[in-house]
Amino acid sequence: MPFNTPLYRIELKQVLTIAWPLLIAQLTQIGMGVADTIMAGQYSALDMASVAVGFSVMSPILFFIQGVALGLVPIVSGLLGRRSEQLVASQAQHMLLILLCISVLFINVYWFIDSILLWFDVPANMQPITRDYIVYMLFALPGFAIYQAVRQTCEGLSITSPTMVIMFIGLLVNIPANAVFIYGWFGLPQMGGAGCGLATMLVYIVMAIATIIYTIYAKHMQQFSLFTQLIRFEWRTTVELLSIGIPIALTFLTEVTLFAAVAILLSPLGHLQVAAHQIAINFSSVVFMLPLSIAMAVAIRVSYLMGQGKRQDTIITIRAARWFAIICACVTASLTVYFAHYIISIYTVDYAVTEYALPILFLAALFQISDAVQVISANALRGYKDTTWMLGMCIISYWFLGLPLGVVLGLTDYWVPAMEAQGLWIGIIIGLSVAALLLHFRMKYFQRSLKVGYQLKVKN
Repeated sequence: MPFNTPLYRIELKQVLTIAWPLLIAQLTQIGMGVADTIMAGQYSALDMASVAVGFSVMSPILFFIQGVALGLVPIVSGLLGRRSEQLVASQAQHMLLILLCISVLFINVYWFIDSILLWFDVPANMQPITRDYIVYMLFALPGFAIYQAVRQTCEGLSITSPTMVIMFIGLLVNIPANAVFIYGWFGLPQMGGAGCGLATMLVYIVMAIATIIYTIYAKHMQQFSLFTQLIRFEWRTTVELLSIGIPIALTFLTEVTLFAAVAILLSPLGHLQVAAHQIAINFSSVVFMLPLSIAMAVAIRVSYLMGQGKRQDTIITIRAARWFAIICACVTASLTVYFAHYIISIYTVDYAVTEYALPILFLAALFQISDAVQVISANALRGYKDTTWMLGMCIISYWFLGLPLGVVLGLTDYWVPAMEAQGLWIGIIIGLSVAALLLHFRMKYFQRSLKVGYQLKVKN
């Protein structure tokens, strides 16, 4: 472990300074989803299920928009490192235009909602609620796009506190808005679960306005003039942003659809297996916010150092962050195993579900360590603007190795008696571990090329 040297400690401190507001922001975002689920569930189980189905339809779209937006971070951070702050506004406005165009394209899903619900085989009694929820979420996309464009610009500038504050404001708006629309307060009609979608639309609008106001009036943001004057449109800038952002977005989709596929494969095995799987996924996603926040900070720091020409320092940053993330993952994995019964009891008191969930949660503990290594390497590559290889490696690891292996272990007697949900999880863990190794080796290869380039530059 490299923490015994001052340089590593300095870089780790820089990463953690950027990371902790991101961690709170990510947890707050999860809190908004939890609030929707709980409040819709309090209205009725039907509404809760309808919201869950609606969100499963919308989540790939939201992740895709966010993934494209993340392409802005290494570019903006690199400009900051090169002291080319005057170019930041152009990148931000181009990304804003890109995301708004994407969101408008996705709004056209409106015309296919009924077909999508039939394809998902959504029960007839759930369809009206699910449909209304999706409609509101679709029209929330422009607000979400504006928020993401401004947020990623700020994070590229290593300014992460506003993300935390504005996300918390969103949560404060979300809970009372849910209550108003779900239960029909102040003379409004009761909308049930569909009200969660309308509340979310309102939240995204508030967050978009808040971020824009911040960039205009905050003293340390005024120097960038992000939206005070319009920049001339350039295809070259657009292509550069998309060349980095699209692979990130598609990588997100490979991960989201992987777990959706696992849930679909488990559904014939009964609701107990699905419930156990969902508990493990839900808890893992919460724990994952810690290494994810560190990794997002790594992407920002690496691209900034690359902009400064400090290629060797990027290696130190990544090593320090990786070791810290691994240590954190080992601690959280140990706590997951030790408190497994208590964790499951938060979600359910059903003994049968608990029996299924316990071994899956133990596997999820192993999952945390592989996930930490994977996410640090992936975000380091994002910081290097090397995102295409990352996409290919994830597709191979998840869809051509992990999922087929999970299907064989979980649903067939080909090698061992069918292990059901546990087998599918073992396949996921193996796929994720292979992805972590491939991404790590790709990062090492990229770093060696940086060293060679740096040495040649020094010699010349």
